[in-house]
This record gives sequence, structure tokens and C-alpha cells, in this order.
Amino acid sequence: MTLASTVLNATDPHGYAFPWTLVDVETSGLIPRRDRVLSIAVVTLGPDGRQTGEFTTLLNPGCDPGPVHVHGLTAELLSGAPTFDQVADRVGAMLQDRVMVAHNAQFDYDFLAHEFARARSHLPVSRRLCTLALNRRVDPPTADLRLGTLAAHYGVVQKKAHDALDDTRVLAGILRASLREAARLDLPLPLVSCPPRQDPRFTPKPPKTPCAFRNPGRLTPGGSLRQGMKVSITGDTDTSRAELVARAVAAGLNVMGSVSRYTSVLVTNDPVAASAKARRALAEGIPLLDEHTFLELLGDVRPGTSPDAEVPAEAMPEVPAPRHEGSASRGRLAGRRVLVLGGLHQDAADARARVVALGGAAAVNLSASVTDAVLLAGGERDRRMARITSLQLPVHRAEWLTASTATAPPAPAREVAPSPRVLPRVLPRVLPRGGVIDLPGAGGSPAAGWNVSATWAQQTGCEIDVVAFTVDGDEQVSRDEDFVFYGAPESPDGAVRLLSDGPTEQTIVMDLASMPPAARKVVVVAAIDGGTAFGDIGPVHITLGAGADTTRLAQATLDAATTERTLILAELYRRGPLWRFRAVGQGYDRDLAAVARGYGVDIAE
Repeated sequence: MTLASTVLNATDPHGYAFPWTLVDVETSGLIPRRDRVLSIAVVTLGPDGRQTGEFTTLLNPGCDPGPVHVHGLTAELLSGAPTFDQVADRVGAMLQDRVMVAHNAQFDYDFLAHEFARARSHLPVSRRLCTLALNRRVDPPTADLRLGTLAAHYGVVQKKAHDALDDTRVLAGILRASLREAARLDLPLPLVSCPPRQDPRFTPKPPKTPCAFRNPGRLTPGGSLRQGMKVSITGDTDTSRAELVARAVAAGLNVMGSVSRYTSVLVTNDPVAASAKARRALAEGIPLLDEHTFLELLGDVRPGTSPDAEVPAEAMPEVPAPRHEGSASRGRLAGRRVLVLGGLHQDAADARARVVALGGAAAVNLSASVTDAVLLAGGERDRRMARITSLQLPVHRAEWLTASTATAPPAPAREVAPSPRVLPRVLPRVLPRGGVIDLPGAGGSPAAGWNVSATWAQQTGCEIDVVAFTVDGDEQVSRDEDFVFYGAPESPDGAVRLLSDGPTEQTIVMDLASMPPAARKVVVVAAIDGGTAFGDIGPVHITLGAGADTTRLAQATLDAATTERTLILAELYRRGPLWRFRAVGQGYDRDLAAVARGYGVDIAE
């Protein structure tokens, strides 16, 4: 059975037929700029879904192959294989003028981009499709979205996991089945343009080593500098700026590119305070030092305090438990996923809040997991109603949410019947705005890798960007590189990364084990590029999971915005030895640049 006979529709507005190139790589590690590709498999499909080509090879990376227990590729096995530059032309020809497809596609794309760069060539990919992101949008009834789980669900035979060629053949079957489901639900494909756009306002500066000490506060008149003080420098200096910064950092000071209320001292030789930094320092009451005095004080910098001692657990204010932590097992809408259509922004937001209060989950888009639809004023004119009717989903009026009992049983499952090998689905905990959960882990050591994904309805008049700030106890970044965004999608230590999975979904990946000691919180923010506000966008759905394709631990649908252009989605923060997750939903009328400055990022006016 081909895609042509099961998917293609000449009148379909989304388009599901492209020339595809499916890719899978096995790697020596997880960081593309450092680790290498050990094997690669490439399969090409025509727009009708028929296979047109296939290539696979082991690769000699010239380095330690890494976790052999995962991929089974030893140094001896790879020693006689070609290097990547020897196969780059062939791989490039199979990618040219096609949509690249992979499971967790940004991983494969980033590794290939680095390998092509090392080979002094360019990765010829202009668009990619992630089958993981596609299935998050389809939302099949599976325990997780791992390749093997999806293969079992869709009836695709998997012979050898972590074998690049077999994984790619399996991926072809998953792609065909996922496209059929997307077409059935009338879902647009999450195609990503490559490479991601850059914005010169946020061009990162050369990274600096994170300060190893907590900020002791401002310099007192006649007092000494202390390690951990936040120092900013402005204007011309007799000593070169690079040398001045190097000496300050070597002494244990935290040299920042901007001035905030947490700056300890501003170094300037300008007595009239002509610079923007100096004006801000005067307005905040921050002490000013000339260069000569600063150099003298650098000779006797007092010892600082480790950030680990910054906030003892017993001294931290208790976070009140949310009124509705959410559970898949309580409330009359438990197990339901409800899509609200129509109504004014506040009416729709209230309806979604009512769904959550009743134990259900509020949907942002139509997917295979939606069980019910609620129509507010004008909802019958929503373009998704035709598909909802064809799927025979129960449709209710607003009164259904205030009735004493549910008026209809949950919608019957309409997805492809899962294989018995698939584990039962565990529904994520539904959190309201402000809801808090502890990250699981023994002895205060949660799983290192956590993903916060944000999704929203398809937009045509604006773009939405998800960013992250890693901040200290003062709610300030310790360096500009602690701001992760589309122009700098990874922190220097790899602890925080941004993944772009399509026009309606972006993910912040956090490795808590790699967080610098001063990091107390990671703030995840969504921002609109342009004059549109979140009241025009509608709700943003966030999920928390311990990995890209694992079961989601928690979810929340955030509506708390009308005219706001930026929206704080979530926070992962330390509480003593533990890490917690909070669904925030706080909006601001300010743009992203203003929010970034508020967290201490140096962004030019």
C-alpha cells in the first residue's frame, strides 16, 4: 500500500506528499560539536511513499566510539571503515532537494551539519520533518513515543534496534502510518526550515567561565571587593578591556555585560556618566569606581561563598501546594481531553480552566487523543468542526462543563489498535496555572535530562519563539550565554538546549547534572515576534518529560494572557537538594529584549 492510495488528496491544504530522505545515525555521544557519527543509513522515498534508494555504512570517527553497550560499534570494528568526508558527497546527493526525516530530527540534523562542516562542505537540507514531533501532534495511545513503541503500535517490524539501517527502514513504516493519521485528523505537518534563523541583536559573545561564588551584594564605601561580586565595565579604559576582564575573573569576580539592580559595582572613568550603563547604575544607586581604584582593590579581593550555601533548604519559603495538582484518576472528566472551540478569549480560557478543575486535560489542537469538543459562541464555524464531525467526536455546549454529571461517555478509541507489546498508556498529571510537582529521583538526584515542550495552534501572521534563562538566586543570569534562544540554541556547557520541532512546537532540554552550581532556576519563556498578542494566539500547552520520547510526567494549558507579548511558561528550580517544576502562565506586555534585560542579559538598545 502506498502513500498515494492512503494519504494524498489533491484538495488537501496541508500537503503530505514530498520526496523524502530518511536518516538515522549512531554516534559516539550526544553533543554534535564534540562527538562523531559512527554509522549512517539513508533511505529515499518518492512522494508516493515507494522506496527509491538506500545507502548505509560504518564510519571511522578517529576517536573513542563511546557507549559500545548501546550501539555495539567497537573501535576495532570501525577501524577499516571510511571517514565521513569520503561519503559526504554520496550522502549529500541523497539529501539534495528532499525533506529530511528522522526520529528526533534535530539530533540527526545537527550531527550531520557538523560532519559536513568538518568535511568542508554544506549539509544540503532546506527542510526537515521529525517523526517524533509529528506523533506528538497525532498523539497516538501509546505508553511513549520511542521508535520501537511506535513501530509496535503501527505494526512495523523491527529486527535490530540501534542498527542504523534497520532503524531507518522502521522509520519509513512509521512515517507512512503517521502521515495517514495526520491526514485523517487534518493536521498540518511540522516541517522545519533549515537552518534556524539568526537575529543579530542576540548574537552571543565568547563564553566565559561561570563564577564559582554567590553574589555578596554591593560594594560598600571604603570596603573591599569580595569574590562573586557582579562587576560591569563601561567606557574607555587605559588597560585593555580584555586584560581588565581577565584580571577581574581571575580574582573571582563575576564580570557582566549589563547593569541591573544586582550589580555590585560599575567601573567607569567617565565622571559625567554619559553611557547607558552609568545612567542605569546611578538610577539604581550602584557605586561607581574609576579604573585606577578598581585595579588597586583587585589586589585584595576577599574570599567568597559557594553558591551551594546560598539558600539553605530550611530558610527557603514554602511553596504552597496548588489547589488542583491534577490527576488522571479523579474528577468526572478524568481521562478526557477536551478541545474548546469559539468564544471570546476569556470565555475560552475559563472553559479550559473548568476542564482542568474537573480532572480533564484541555487540548490546544485536534489530535487522536481528543475525546470531546465544547462549542462556545461561534465555535461551529471553526474549520476543525468538519473533521470533528467526521470522527464522530461528542460535541457539547458550554453548559456541559457546569452540569452535575457528565452527559456523554468518553469517546471510543478510533486509532489503529495498538499491538499487545505496547505498554498501557500513563496519562500525565494535569497541572493548573501555578501547579507545582517535585521531579522524581532518589536522594534528591532527579533524572538528569528533562524536556519542557510548548505547543500552540498553527499561526499565519506571526512567529512564536521559546527561550530559556538560567538564573542565580538573584533571578539574574551569570553570563550572557545563560540565555538560550534561536540565535544561540545551546549553553556553552550543554546544560540547556533549544530544539525546534516545527512551527507549532519548541522544546527546552535541560541536563540538571550539568548545571553550574550557581544555577538556581531555569525559566522557560514564549515570545511573539511582531505586533500580535497571546490573546490572539490562544492557549499554549506545555508538557514535562524525562527525555524527548518518554512518557510525559506533567502537562498544563496556559491561558493567562490577553495583550501580552511574552509569557513565562514554566520554571525548573532548586529547593534544597530537590528540583521542582512549576507551570507559571504569567504574561507581560514587554517584548523579548526587555524581558532578557530584566534577567541581566546584555542586549543592545
